Amino acid sequence: KKWGVDEQKVHSFDWWQEQNMANSQIVFTPTQHFSGRGLTDGNKTLWGSWAIKVNDKRFYFSGDSGYFAGFKEIGNRYGPFDITFIETGAYDKDWADIHMTPEQSVQAHLDLQDDIMVPVHNGTFDLAFHAWYDPLKRVTKKAQQEHVSLSTPLVGEVFKIQDNAVDKAWW
Repeated sequence: KKWGVDEQKVHSFDWWQEQNMANSQIVFTPTQHFSGRGLTDGNKTLWGSWAIKVNDKRFYFSGDSGYFAGFKEIGNRYGPFDITFIETGAYDKDWADIHMTPEQSVQAHLDLQDDIMVPVHNGTFDLAFHAWYDPLKRVTKKAQQEHVSLSTPLVGEVFKIQDNAVDKAWW
């Protein structure tokens, strides 16, 4: 209400809750994180990720998460995915439970049984002590080692999911 959005257009989900529509399905899946924006609202809402199916295409958006066994369960339930958008930045050894390293992001992608990985949550704001380009360099190296198809469009670049991965190093 306070954001001016019609209540009929807002849906609250529990983990593993599915919403089916014509030719599509959206599922709120767990992550390993927390919620809260102020001093008094910690963990009053759920944090999570999204598994989305539209026609015969499957997508996954990780949101914020530390690496956890739930990625395998999500992959087993809703994969294999055609493309994943996985958090790959703002990590620190002290935040391992809530933010993955780039190497863990590639492992999450593999757990999800995916085709193309798009690293997100990097190069846009300064939260951690690593250089802004470090996540992209590290995820590219690990993806090459694991034979993962990585797509790294420019920030703001439009690309079609059905096209080949955008694999240019722009950083």
